[in-house]
Amino acid sequence: MLNRLFLSSFLVLGAGCVSAKADDNNGTTPFLPGDEWRVHDSTRPLPTVVNPGTGSVIEFAAPPSDAIVLFDGSDDLSAWTPQVEGADLWPVVDGVLMTNASGDRAAEGVQVSGLKTKESYGDVQLHLEFRVPVTSTGATGQQYGNSGVYFMEKYEVQVLNSHENETYADGSAASLYGWKPPLVNASRPPGEWQSYDIVFEAPEFDADGALLAPAYVTMFHNGVLVHNRQELLGITIWRAVATYAAHAAKLPFALQHHGETVHYRNIWLRPLS
Repeated sequence: MLNRLFLSSFLVLGAGCVSAKADDNNGTTPFLPGDEWRVHDSTRPLPTVVNPGTGSVIEFAAPPSDAIVLFDGSDDLSAWTPQVEGADLWPVVDGVLMTNASGDRAAEGVQVSGLKTKESYGDVQLHLEFRVPVTSTGATGQQYGNSGVYFMEKYEVQVLNSHENETYADGSAASLYGWKPPLVNASRPPGEWQSYDIVFEAPEFDADGALLAPAYVTMFHNGVLVHNRQELLGITIWRAVATYAAHAAKLPFALQHHGETVHYRNIWLRPLS
């Protein structure tokens, strides 16, 4: 496991909140431990919106020399395999990796599936860039640019359009889904590229499967600190309180296909364990 991370003085922090908009879950889900809010609580305050500036996404910036490049804009997807057996890999169009159902879970002839890496990882530093396309369909809330970054195929950081698109706070962009909203909302508008830089510390279990140490996430969204070594409650689950179950020390990294169109580029990671 990593030692505690010491973050340098350039980090951008935010405080304060704005009101939330109901999605669909108010009063019907369990309370989070030690908290006044329920899972996906539509009354939970939303993170304050901040302008992330312009310097956090540099097109075609080279990864570190020791990085494992998962997607570099080429047609080479040899690092990936579909999560659903028999499904297709996502298409690469003009150097962009795209979810393969164009906003429709039941797209004719297309088997919707996320992608996972063929290799397994534990503690990692991850960089990726994503773009939610501008839509004219009237999509809102969880139906506008929904995807997810899954560490060990179990622990999700939400991908969503959260620019002037309200939803429950723990389901907004850069949230630890179903648990912690980001410290601030640093989202850019649809059509613009955004970056996630994440240090994930994997949980540890003893030989009998008991939890020795939880997982932690430190994260920058568009260069803005949104999680500062935040402890995870457990394996991501919808409409319930997350808990841990013992698993291998290393497992694949995955990108979720939620049925909406999302674009990805410049994906790399550095194993830290």
